[in-house]
Order: sequence, then C-alpha cells, then structure tokens
Amino acid sequence: MKKVDAALLDDLTSKAKASPRKRAHFNLHPELIDPVQRLCVAVEPETYIRPHRHADPAVSEVFLLLRGSVTLLFFDEEGMVVDRSILSASGPVLAAEIPANMWHTAASLEKGTVFFEIKQGPYVKPSERNSAAWAPPEGDPGAQTFVQRFKQAKPGDSFK
Repeated sequence: MKKVDAALLDDLTSKAKASPRKRAHFNLHPELIDPVQRLCVAVEPETYIRPHRHADPAVSEVFLLLRGSVTLLFFDEEGMVVDRSILSASGPVLAAEIPANMWHTAASLEKGTVFFEIKQGPYVKPSERNSAAWAPPEGDPGAQTFVQRFKQAKPGDSFK
C-alpha cells in the first residue's frame, strides 16, 4: 500500500527544491501503462509549466491541492486567458477539473506546494502539437518571464 503522508510531501518538496525544473512527482500508479494515472506533484514558485493541452489522446485531469497554492489558467487557441482560478489547500477552492483539449498551465504561488493529479492513462509523452506555440519551451531564457506573468494574469490578458 502506498500512502500520502506528511513525510512523503516533505520528501517530494525537498526533491522539487533540488531539481533544476523546481518540480518533482511521486506516482501512486504502478506503471505508466496504468489506465488511471495518480500522482503527487510538488511545484516550487520558480517552476515553469509550458501551457499545454491533452488533445492526443483527449483526456481530462483533476488537480487537488494538498499543500500551498497555485494559479490555474485556461487559454484560448491564441494565448488569451479565458479563466483563472486560485487553488489552495486552505480553500476556498481546493480542486479543479481541467477539460480535455483545454490549453492550461499552473503556477506555484508558495514554496512547498503539492497537488494530487489524476487523469486517464496510459501515460503518453506530450507531443509538440499539445504544447502552446505562443509560449516558450521549457529551458528557454524567456520562460521565467512567463512564470511571473502567469501568477498575475487575469481573463483577457494575452500571451501571444
């Protein structure tokens, strides 16, 4: 049996802080081919999650905050913010479903943020077709500018 406890979240946060990507995950599912992907994801405020969608295959996902908080953004095809939510372990919004084929990203607002993610498997490595062309790739020097903008973005703001 795998358990999600404070020790696991502390360890995952330490790994995220030490990671060049400033994030780390712990899979509860036994294999990447599992039909239900279940994982804890630690994200530090410096992490950049390139806006993306799950269109191929089309799957939805759910984020549930266990610690800390994130800004969750949804975009249209052109990179305009169409919705923004703050998810926080202390509420009032603890979780959100991300519909299949919806452009989205999350930006950590606090050190030690960890969320639980669940989505249909098997795991498929994201293709370039599912990464927003209007946002820099991970590792690009301009990515950190996007991270800061994500945290303040509101509906109507454009990233193109």
